[in-house]
Amino acid sequence: MVITIDALLKEKIHGFKIGCIVYKDIVVGESPQMLKGRLQLFQESLYFELQEKELMSFTGIKEWKETFKKAGTDANRYRHAAEALYRRVKKQNYLPSVHSAIDVNNFFSMQYEVPIGIYDMDHIQGDVMFTIGNEHDEYEGINGRINSMKDIILSKDDLGAFGSPYVDSQRTKVTTNTKNAIQFIYLRPSISLEEGSQLTESLMKMFVQIHGGTAEYKIIS
Repeated sequence: MVITIDALLKEKIHGFKIGCIVYKDIVVGESPQMLKGRLQLFQESLYFELQEKELMSFTGIKEWKETFKKAGTDANRYRHAAEALYRRVKKQNYLPSVHSAIDVNNFFSMQYEVPIGIYDMDHIQGDVMFTIGNEHDEYEGINGRINSMKDIILSKDDLGAFGSPYVDSQRTKVTTNTKNAIQFIYLRPSISLEEGSQLTESLMKMFVQIHGGTAEYKIIS
């Protein structure tokens, strides 16, 4: 699988980069108590922090909102996934445990203040390209709706769009049947490749500790 970023996206968003992790032979199931506890404690701590601070005072949340705007997205209507998580926590609408893969995703998305997507590799066909959606790009999302991806950053394979920092598709979602997965960390464009690599490796190590299997990562820029 070759993963690329198209010229349009590079032109609009300088420094756009993705932390990419490929997992093989993993076991996805109920989250261990350690992960459930960390997820709950982080949300409780974040809730009190959000009572004192404005949402846009969080560097990653603000930068990704600005990144959406640079892509041409209406960032007030379409909020990136990390901002959406923070807004939930601010209302004390804490995230319930879904399964181990989603819980790790949500934990690190809130900790890093960036969107993160994870996908079932066995439901992806061909190569993957990151681009900005046009009027023909849409999919059924995990939010239960048909989502137009026009003017939104997305990932697409031979079958079409399947993921984005906004909402992911039903077609490629990770379930407890998933054995092979690929994870995309939408790193802040302003950070260095070295810092992006450290963040990506940290996530990978925790994920493998919980799910087993093997993993390798790289930065796409």
